[in-house]
Amino acid sequence: MKRFYFIFVVGAALLLGGFLLWTFLEKPEDEILPLYSPELNRVLVSGNTSEEESGEVTLIFVGDIMLSRFIGTLSARKNDWTFPFRRIADTTRPADIAVGNLEGPISARGERAGSEHSFRADPRAIQGLTFVGFDVVSIANNHIWDYGEEAFLDTLEILRKNGIQPVGGGEDYSKAHEPVIKEIRGTKIAFLSYTDLVSRSLTTESSIPAISFAEKEEIVRDIKEARRNADIVVALFHWGDEYKTRPNALQEDLAHAAIDAGARIVIGHHPHTIQDTEEYNGGFIAYSLGNLVFDQNFSEETRRGLMLRVVMRGGTVESVEKLFVSFTDEFEPVLDGMATRSDF
Repeated sequence: MKRFYFIFVVGAALLLGGFLLWTFLEKPEDEILPLYSPELNRVLVSGNTSEEESGEVTLIFVGDIMLSRFIGTLSARKNDWTFPFRRIADTTRPADIAVGNLEGPISARGERAGSEHSFRADPRAIQGLTFVGFDVVSIANNHIWDYGEEAFLDTLEILRKNGIQPVGGGEDYSKAHEPVIKEIRGTKIAFLSYTDLVSRSLTTESSIPAISFAEKEEIVRDIKEARRNADIVVALFHWGDEYKTRPNALQEDLAHAAIDAGARIVIGHHPHTIQDTEEYNGGFIAYSLGNLVFDQNFSEETRRGLMLRVVMRGGTVESVEKLFVSFTDEFEPVLDGMATRSDF
C-alpha cells in the first residue's frame, strides 16, 4: 500500500511540474523576440518586407586580394586560411553577390614567369575565399600569370569547383571576354573585367589561354553585347598607377567609355590606394578600392581600403555605400566605422 501511495505522489508531482513548465514556456507569439541576424535586421529596416518580395539585390565590392607571401606564410603557420577575412565576414557574407580582385594564381604548380614580386597562393587559400562568401573574382590583372599557364589553369579550376566564377580570363579569347551573368530575384547582372597591365601576347584572339585586355573598342563591344542579356552591367578594371591617389587620364577615358556603352558600375583596382569615385552619365565609378588583403603597410594610403555596398532594385542602382577598412598588424581588414552613402 505504501508503495502505491509513493508511486501516486511521484506521478502527481511530475504531472504538476510538467504543467507549470508548459505554462512558463508557452508565451504569446508576439512576445517571443528572435535573435539578431543581419538578414533579419535588413527585413526589419525595410518595413518587414522581405528581399524576395521587394526585389532588392545587394552587392559587395572589394579591392586587391593577395593570399601568398607573408599572408600565405601566416595562414599556414596558424593552419587557418580563413583568418584574413574573419573580421569582415559578417559584412560580406549577407550580400547576394560579393566581388573582388584575385591578385595572383592559386596553385601548387608552375614556374615563376614574372619578376621577384611574383605571387602564387597555396591551394588551401581557397578556404578563405569561400568562407567570406565570394561569388565572382576578377583575374584580369598583372599577377595572374606570375607562374605561367599551369598555375593559371589550376586557378580557373579551383575557383569554379568551389562555386566562385572567374571573370576576365579563360581558356581562350572568347571565354576571357565572356561575361559572368548572375540572376538574383529577377535581376540579371553581367560582370566583365579588363587590364592593361599584361603582355599583349596573352590577349589576342589566338591566345590560349587568354586574358581580356583593356582596349576601348573591345570594352565597348563587350558591354553592349552583355547589355542585351542583362539588366545591369558591371565593368571591372585593373589599371592605373601604383600608390597614386588620383586616377590618370586613361582610367577616366576607359571608365567614361564603359558607362557610355551601357555599364552602370565601374570598379577599379591595382593602385593599392583608394582613389576618387565619380557619378557619371547615370553610372557610378570607383577608380580604385585599394587593398582588401595585402601585406603592405608602408604608408598611410596603403593602410586603408574601401568596400562598396551597392543596392539594386528593378534593374536600377538605388544606392552605393562606402565602407572604409583599416588593417591589423597581421593585415586583417577591419571596418573602421566610417561610412558614406549616395542615393541614385
